[in-house]
Amino acid sequence: MSTTDEPPTVPLRYHIAGGSEHSGKYVAENILEDNPLDQTSRWSGAYQSPNVKQWMLLRLQDVAVLKSITFGKVPHPCNMKEFKVYVGMSEDNMTEVLHAGLRNDSGKETFSIRHSNNAGVCFPTRYVKVMPLSAHGQSFHTSIWHIALAGITDSAFVERVREQHNEYREASVLRYVLKHLRQRRFLTPFADILSRSSLQFEHPTISTMYDSLVLKGDWADAEECIRKASSAGMFDGYRFSCQPQARWTRLHGADADGDVPRRRGGHAMCMDEQNGLIYLLGGWDGLQNLDDLWVYDVRKDTWRMLSMATSREKNGPGPRACHKMVFDPKTGAIYVLGRLGEGDALDHSDARGDTSSTANAAASSTSPSGRPSSGVAASAETTRQGNVTPLPWTAYCSEFYRYHTRGLDEEKWDLLSFDTSTSGGPPLIFDHQMVLDCEAQIIYVSGGRVADGDWELTKYSGLYAYDIRTGSWQLLQTCDANGPNTAITARFGHSMVLEPETRTLLIFGGQRDERYLSDMFAYHIPTGTVTELFPNFTTAGGPDACFTQRAVIDPELREIYLFCGLTRGQHGSLTVLETESPYWIYRYERPDRPGTWTTILPTDASHSTETETGSPQPRYAHQVVYDASSKIVYMHGGNSGIIKDDGSGGLHAEAESGRGRSVLDGQDASKEHRLDDFWKMTLERQVWKDIVRRAIYEIRQQQFRELCEDAPAIKALGFLQAEVSSVVNHDNAEEAEVFRVLLSHLLSLPPGGTSSTPSTSEAKDEDKDTPMRSPESTPLPSQDEEMTDSAQAETQTTKRVPVTYDQDPLEETIQSGSQPTPARFKQRTEVYERLLVFVNADAKQPDRSLVDLINTDGVE
Repeated sequence: MSTTDEPPTVPLRYHIAGGSEHSGKYVAENILEDNPLDQTSRWSGAYQSPNVKQWMLLRLQDVAVLKSITFGKVPHPCNMKEFKVYVGMSEDNMTEVLHAGLRNDSGKETFSIRHSNNAGVCFPTRYVKVMPLSAHGQSFHTSIWHIALAGITDSAFVERVREQHNEYREASVLRYVLKHLRQRRFLTPFADILSRSSLQFEHPTISTMYDSLVLKGDWADAEECIRKASSAGMFDGYRFSCQPQARWTRLHGADADGDVPRRRGGHAMCMDEQNGLIYLLGGWDGLQNLDDLWVYDVRKDTWRMLSMATSREKNGPGPRACHKMVFDPKTGAIYVLGRLGEGDALDHSDARGDTSSTANAAASSTSPSGRPSSGVAASAETTRQGNVTPLPWTAYCSEFYRYHTRGLDEEKWDLLSFDTSTSGGPPLIFDHQMVLDCEAQIIYVSGGRVADGDWELTKYSGLYAYDIRTGSWQLLQTCDANGPNTAITARFGHSMVLEPETRTLLIFGGQRDERYLSDMFAYHIPTGTVTELFPNFTTAGGPDACFTQRAVIDPELREIYLFCGLTRGQHGSLTVLETESPYWIYRYERPDRPGTWTTILPTDASHSTETETGSPQPRYAHQVVYDASSKIVYMHGGNSGIIKDDGSGGLHAEAESGRGRSVLDGQDASKEHRLDDFWKMTLERQVWKDIVRRAIYEIRQQQFRELCEDAPAIKALGFLQAEVSSVVNHDNAEEAEVFRVLLSHLLSLPPGGTSSTPSTSEAKDEDKDTPMRSPESTPLPSQDEEMTDSAQAETQTTKRVPVTYDQDPLEETIQSGSQPTPARFKQRTEVYERLLVFVNADAKQPDRSLVDLINTDGVE
């Protein structure tokens, strides 16, 4: 159901349906009214211990699609800090939809509620359970002051949601039942259910593979199904979920004079993918801001300087760092916004000082250019140049520029706005993010720090949209931490990418005050809905909290590539340059649902060529762009700081970080290692041929096991040496070990290969596709373990359990040499389900088992 067709979200009425015990007069009904000035207008739990489960159950007046929950509060140590929210149509069957935390302040906080499942199917809600997990103060009763709910109540819409959700649940139940029946060899009821429903249990190719492998033992046809599934793209999900390896290549292209852009950090880059051109503007070289403009031709591997100083061009921008620019492929225009200029970072109390006067300012933070840019300390690198007179008030105007790369105005600048804040846009900012929606012709600007000359108070910017066609700005999210529309915490030095298919902005990481952030939000542009994907992606298997990281997106592959900058581990506040896992992939199925994080493995030096020199050194204040058509990332420059051993085996970025020790310690900033290297990176993943090989290896292992039971040992040995060995990667220790275990199966058999050696007449049939089977032969155990005494005992007591895995009547219609024994059926089923690991989720049976859905006490 398209979100653009949704009725409007409205406030929802509810009443208290139940809850845990309360303390004194602080009953649950108090939260129905928002009375922040009344200290008694709150609910408080009866217990102080966080180990006691406390909860509150709300019942909606009308069934609705719940979209958000808002908490009103006033500062108090009893305030709820961490909590969970569950929803459902009944009290006994509820689903967790939110796990978040509240600030201890007077600002209302609104959280988006997950209102659809992983398949994108919306679900209706009647009951809402709020479960506090902790309070801000220790040994305090947890309190909730006010709860407001919002969602969709339109009866027609809600009824459609209810019907679709019920259909989805019915289909899901049937798929679990079908899997269970087929696993237990109940093939007749399996086929009957399929024939009487419109359900597609799995892809037809996968069904054919099951029949060939499990029921017929037709190994050649099973292998052919593997090849067909690969050709149809059914292994893509597995391939892209595997950990890739980075292949870095250093680019040495220059201009006709042999020149390249000088060393710098905090510069801006954008790319014209269609023409293979990368543009670079400005940055900070350690002594001054730059205003040179360059273009790199990917196809020719050459740089060209478009302007030595854009400030000398008509309407051109002055020197700057920490700015952003985007490229519009429709018009060939480049848009430039923001800056940290020569005098922008000066604090008026210390601006007349020298390096030593700022050496003890531990509160200073770092801009992506590598310049200290906040706190009471002045810029150590700026003040080093002597007394600097503050620029006039016009220095803090937010100019907005456009540069033409083609057409009649090629290589000319337009000054679109002298100060965007006067027309509803952002103030002068730096360390922000900017992306362009090409189809809608709208630029989105997120966060950043405000440069207004007042560095006593850190100020942030919100989320803005600029309509290129009309030249107008719109504020989408405020920057006020206590404002009514602050679902995304204001920040700077973060990342933002646009998922164009769903028109969703993904915003994550960066810094807020003294904190490095590791949260992630999805902002759905058409509806203005904000979804918190991760309150802390580090604990979800992602990178550490990160500042000045760079990110690009591949919408086709549904991947975001993250290049870490300065990070802080979970323990302590030491700021470091990430060296162990500097590059990450974030994979998502839907941008409004949490995805998965995977590190990108470093380049294998043993495979490098003459043009490759391993990997780029750790850095921050660098820039990256991405060519989605060729799947290549380009990285330029940045700052590697003054890297020293911090005594704990890690590398400490002490030059300009200001975290963990004082800024610079009086050292000369010119010694800092800014970079001018230029790299490209491609990702090497498992190739389809290797996945097919591994799948065929699984099939041939089972074929060999059965040959050991049914055929002479010499034939089984020949098959192992020729057919099995040919699909083994002998350089892979795990695969080689499995291969050796297979040989041990053959060697452990009694003389003759089986309990009854095939006769001469039987040997004549050995070349048939379906091998001869001896009814008396004892099946070998699966590849993972030998047949244990307990397993043998289980075989002897098979008749005591409900499932015997005996032949199903439906199998009599299947054309094959003979039907598998119960033990062999189970073996082949195990092989089949191992093969399903390679298959996309939408083409196979459910991963989980119906048995797993039943609790150990027998109650669902």
